[in-house]
Amino acid sequence: MGDLAIDFCGEWYEPSDEDIFTIGREGDLEVDDNPYLHRQFLQITKYDNIWWLSNVGSMISATIADGSGGMQAWLSPGARIPLVFGHTSVIFTAGPTTYEFAVHLKTPSFRQGSLEDASNGETTIGPVVFTDSQRALIVALAEPMLRREGTGFSAIPSSAAAAKTLGWALTRFNRKLDNVCDKLDRVGVVGLRGGGGKLATNRRARLVEHAVTSHLVTSDDLYLLEKMRGVDDA
Repeated sequence: MGDLAIDFCGEWYEPSDEDIFTIGREGDLEVDDNPYLHRQFLQITKYDNIWWLSNVGSMISATIADGSGGMQAWLSPGARIPLVFGHTSVIFTAGPTTYEFAVHLKTPSFRQGSLEDASNGETTIGPVVFTDSQRALIVALAEPMLRREGTGFSAIPSSAAAAKTLGWALTRFNRKLDNVCDKLDRVGVVGLRGGGGKLATNRRARLVEHAVTSHLVTSDDLYLLEKMRGVDDA
């Protein structure tokens, strides 16, 4: 294996130091025949001994995080970011589908310790505190990703489907979704505010991307789906 390798759905790719490695509907890594996905969305290149990930699309952004969830960035169209961690997760949503691939560096230039985690009914991410019912909402939306093993793709449930999973009325679900997004927006998580049907869909996708990559919710939290059924608001 070379210095950098990419894992998508269990298939491995090793870009060369000299070439531009393209990712999208077409390219060196053909993600999916998804009409919502750019033909060329992301590029990986090496400049001055540093690997870079660039967003060369015009509509879609990607969420980038290190393996511990301690660093997260939102890569908007036209932006680029250095790949400096031993393990970097890249998650993005095109239409109804969310995709994830992992970038592995044999000789990372930055190392970071794992995050401490504790839970007693509330979870704190930086200055943000979530109740179990708020976390359950996030888990309901992220469930397909949390149950998936490894990299690949999954569909984000609609608000109606996620509300049904929790046994909630849609109005209750939407109110809690607003509260969760407002909390994260206030501490600088981008991509969660907006109005209209299309932006609401993107907001759910962005919430899932952030929650999974930051380890705000994990597969250990799936029990909350059953715990919250029929429970009154806390």
